[in-house]
Amino acid sequence: MYRPFYIYLLHTLISVSASTAFNDNTRPLDIALFHSLSRIGPPVVSPDATKVLFTQSRYQHNTTTTYINVVDLAGRIAQVTPSKGSEAYGNPIWFDNETIGYLHKNKLYKQALNSSTATAIYSPETDISSVSYRQGRLFFVASVYANSTLAETKTKRGDSVLIYDNIWVRHWDEWMSERKPALFTAELDDWQVGEETNLLQSLPTFHDPQHRWSMDDYTVDRQGQVAAFLARTPENEQSWKTSVGVYTVPTDGSDAPRLISKGIEGASSAPAFSADGRHLAWLQITEPAYESGRKRIYVSDVASGATVNVAGDWDSSPLSLVWSQDGASLFTVVADNGNHNVYQVDVATGHYRPLTKAGSASAVRILGNDLVLLHSDTDSPSDIYRLNVSSGERRALTAINEKALDNVYIGGAEDFWFTGARGDLVHGWLVKPPGFDSTRKYPLACLIHGGPQQCNTHSFGYTQWNPNMYASAGFIAVMINFHGSSSYGQNFTDSIKEQWGGYPYDDLMMGLDYLIGKHAFIDAGRMVALGASYGGYMVNWINAQSRRFRALVSHDGMFSVPHFWYSTEELWFPEHDFGGVPYDPLVRPRYEQFNPERFAANFSTPTLFIHGANDFRLTFDQSLAPFTLLRRKGIPARLVYFPDENHWTSRTSNSIKWYTD
Repeated sequence: MYRPFYIYLLHTLISVSASTAFNDNTRPLDIALFHSLSRIGPPVVSPDATKVLFTQSRYQHNTTTTYINVVDLAGRIAQVTPSKGSEAYGNPIWFDNETIGYLHKNKLYKQALNSSTATAIYSPETDISSVSYRQGRLFFVASVYANSTLAETKTKRGDSVLIYDNIWVRHWDEWMSERKPALFTAELDDWQVGEETNLLQSLPTFHDPQHRWSMDDYTVDRQGQVAAFLARTPENEQSWKTSVGVYTVPTDGSDAPRLISKGIEGASSAPAFSADGRHLAWLQITEPAYESGRKRIYVSDVASGATVNVAGDWDSSPLSLVWSQDGASLFTVVADNGNHNVYQVDVATGHYRPLTKAGSASAVRILGNDLVLLHSDTDSPSDIYRLNVSSGERRALTAINEKALDNVYIGGAEDFWFTGARGDLVHGWLVKPPGFDSTRKYPLACLIHGGPQQCNTHSFGYTQWNPNMYASAGFIAVMINFHGSSSYGQNFTDSIKEQWGGYPYDDLMMGLDYLIGKHAFIDAGRMVALGASYGGYMVNWINAQSRRFRALVSHDGMFSVPHFWYSTEELWFPEHDFGGVPYDPLVRPRYEQFNPERFAANFSTPTLFIHGANDFRLTFDQSLAPFTLLRRKGIPARLVYFPDENHWTSRTSNSIKWYTD
């Protein structure tokens, strides 16, 4: 059986056994099987709403293959593109009911569904992505220099220097460059692609070439006449303001883009046109320096620009938007008590109702009068489902991993609620190991989510934090949505402000106390805590405050809170959560109150630190520092460094190494 890093710590550092007995009918979800599971992409519905395209990715023999399938409404699946080696076919689109398109090696192909022969119809000069097709026009995204075509952008500069005047010099894992994502369109006539037009080229210039207009997302109306896109206005305050605007532009490039969200500060997302193209909906956070505020639904009349807020009293944050065929409703996915549920919102009245009540839905699309979507749960990987809007009945169109998981144990989530900080009810769940025996004692793995304004969900993750991977290793896997977590109302989310090591830490400790008191099968002497990002911060805070864990794992965590402000790229994040800047003597105590570094003398728990070199949110020294601290104190610790990863461990081969020693 595989040996995850935390198992290594438990075995080699503190000599704890986590052996698990399996019955004859099941086997554990081991690392090889876990990463060989197929992952499927969002559904792409045919114009006549009778078929759905989707990508399927599979990792085998150190190689990931991505290909395209089509499924009809009876669940019959046919493979459309080859699946061999490291080939990747992506971005499926429909040209008509029998002809599809896709990207392969940065060429756009067309292919009839009843044929295995594909024809390249477009070979762009630079990389393109997010291709769509409307009424004889192609739309796509390409990163280009200012006022440059794709061909001109292909010409490389003679030097590599980057010069900055503004402080937002990098974001996530990329340094700011003069090439920025822009929305392009080109006519497609008789399978010939015409000259590309940059639909952002009429936007005003900005004095700093590294901070030009950069497009986040786009959509096009069904008529192919108007495009809507999201863009962050280039300005000196980009690193401490979250504002992203919604713009519309004629697709023929006859006019300059028009700001639709004028006068509304904060981040915009999820633009969506009604079927008749008369209305544009989007999601809006109204705080200009907070990325986790409540998202409100806005609907604008495209012709007049008149805008209304729909369901303004709803204390939830929608995550996506899609219109019903008749334009009377919007469908959205909402984080809801640890689930991602689909809701229907009446545009005229703001009334909303849930269509699903468990698990995690995503990528919702219109399928006639019904919906098609991806759905997963703690014990079931993602598949494509058809959802009846009237009855709420959900029917699977795919079962991609059914054969691979035959006789494999995957545990479901067992929910619990307890009284946490401030006397509030706090939600969590546990997943039991295979062959569970209530008369035995089991070690416990506490998985701490990041964000912090995010939440654990009842879903099947394909990365490092799937609770079933820990359960299959013999642990009781526990996930607690502490104060600050989304999906329990905005007040619960906002309560973490200036309380990073306060309410959430109390919730985790009180939740574990509750479980230990309730379940005799939990061995309180054999517990490990693991977390990433804010979860990594919490692991370091636990090391400073508690001795109850036998080992800890901190992935891309935080050790010095004041240094976080000086080294991160999104200054709005610490400035909001800690109430200002650390060089202000009145604010500094808020940074120091829950600063793990201030309690460095208390660190004594063996810890595994993991960090990616290209993580610009939390830089590598935030893991190197506590690793140095523990080793200098003679305490067992290990540092795992990924020179090609960012805030996540994305490469499958690296993820396998993440799990194994």
